[in-house]
Amino acid sequence: MRIAILGTRGIPANYGGFETFAEELSTRLAARGHDVTVYCRERHPEGRYRGVRLEYLPTIRHKYFDTLAHAFLSTLRLLRRPVDAALYCNGANAIFTLWPRLAGMPVALNVDGIERKRKKWNRLAKAWYLLSERLATFCPSVVVTDALTIQDYYRQRYGKETVFIPYGAEAGRTADNGILEELGLEEGRYFLYVSRMEPENHPLEVREAFERVKTPMKLALVGDAPYARDYIRRVRDTGDGRVVIPGAIYGEGYRALGSRCFAYIHATEVGGTHPALIETMGRGALVLYRNTPENEEVAGGCGIPFEPDELTAKIEQALAMSEEDRAALREKAMARVRERYSWDAVTDAYERLLKRIAGKT
Repeated sequence: MRIAILGTRGIPANYGGFETFAEELSTRLAARGHDVTVYCRERHPEGRYRGVRLEYLPTIRHKYFDTLAHAFLSTLRLLRRPVDAALYCNGANAIFTLWPRLAGMPVALNVDGIERKRKKWNRLAKAWYLLSERLATFCPSVVVTDALTIQDYYRQRYGKETVFIPYGAEAGRTADNGILEELGLEEGRYFLYVSRMEPENHPLEVREAFERVKTPMKLALVGDAPYARDYIRRVRDTGDGRVVIPGAIYGEGYRALGSRCFAYIHATEVGGTHPALIETMGRGALVLYRNTPENEEVAGGCGIPFEPDELTAKIEQALAMSEEDRAALREKAMARVRERYSWDAVTDAYERLLKRIAGKT
């Protein structure tokens, strides 16, 4: 099949969950013999990456126009270069999925979470996301949700049936590539937080909760965000020498940090399935997670849930647990990822879906 993936920043992944998703899915589909194109905002030295064709198009570097401008231009290019099936990412792009459908191309849309709840958006942006939820119910050929809670949301609010396909992750620890020494960390002696540094992901609250705990361990706050400079300055404003804030880290360094932390703290409250939560569970990390329906769906009792005002106490609880109990939770988390979130199983599901909507089953 000829397949196009649109709506992300592109691959190789160097930003967030949708980019990792696009890389993992596209390269696996290409390895299975499909002709896959990923539309990208960042240029790559080569026109192909691991068997995937890279199509670069410009965008408007602005908080409110970046995604829409690139999806618009990508759609225009797609109309000139038809495929058997297209996969759009991000619910904000719902309007663009109608155009290839009218041109005879079947389209799937992965809507992610309920983006209008994010604090970074102004009223107009939230209104667009709300409108896009409605557009998603009829513009694409099929809607994909990566969390059962989001599937229930579309069913209850709009009466729309969606296809549930979870996000994927690898299971197993990886070797240290030198990142721990570079950041001044010791194996098993640091808490890890990974996310875009935006208010609804609560890196500031994580830092403040950790600073109230008496422990020689460190906290590594890993992440960045292109349009949150003022907030990130607040996160970085600490005199606690135990707190390490290196910015965004990808690839082997990111995987090594998740494999060797004492525990991972997941504090996000908005969105569907959060990739970092699944990925660190797959690395065998002890997980402390904010108690939301989406996070509980992923963690499934394989970690320590916390309410917004409980994080300090839960960190202390993790420190006080026996090593035997911590090891049991780590192994349980890794087994859950192997069972439910395999990238190969995710690719199987998308391959079946794209073949079905293209009439090639």
